[in-house]
Amino acid sequence: MTILKPAKGLLLVAEPSIIGDVSFNRSVVLLAEYNEFGSVGFILNKPLDYKLRDFVPEVNSKLPVYNGGPVEQDNLYFIHCIPEIIPDSIEISSGIYWGGDFSAIIDLLKEDKLKKEQIRFFLGYSGWESEQLEQELEVNSWVVVPNDYNNSIIGKSNINFWKEKMIEFGGNYVLWSNAPENPSFN
Repeated sequence: MTILKPAKGLLLVAEPSIIGDVSFNRSVVLLAEYNEFGSVGFILNKPLDYKLRDFVPEVNSKLPVYNGGPVEQDNLYFIHCIPEIIPDSIEISSGIYWGGDFSAIIDLLKEDKLKKEQIRFFLGYSGWESEQLEQELEVNSWVVVPNDYNNSIIGKSNINFWKEKMIEFGGNYVLWSNAPENPSFN
């Protein structure tokens, strides 16, 4: 497997050795920002038992909300692939955008013009201070891989995403794809 350095738009796949970490165990994270000051990402494969309407009552949206990470879990964040209708969006990479004018999103939701393949909402985000992610990479907590899905990752990723990546990695990783989440339960 090719070893990549972290960068905006790449994916972080949790190594099987991350056990007991409620947020990151079996996580796949999209890096939305990476620079000398730190990193920001969103966990793609941990849906919550909430719909967007639970947080934004003025819209009756059944769009799912995901656990984006352990930081600022009282805030709603979003990524999308439709900057032409959501002003002030910031491109992450490969046609994936972060943030934008939330009032435009409210209007689009009221008009039923957003699909789950176009936008993903998160409670919280994943954040690392300067050098923190590099330290976690040195102790083999993560594997950095390209986002081969480009902007279709918004609709692609699901709860089995981590398992799919383990199978894709092959070798010893395949064993972990079917292991229980907590090996002590075995």
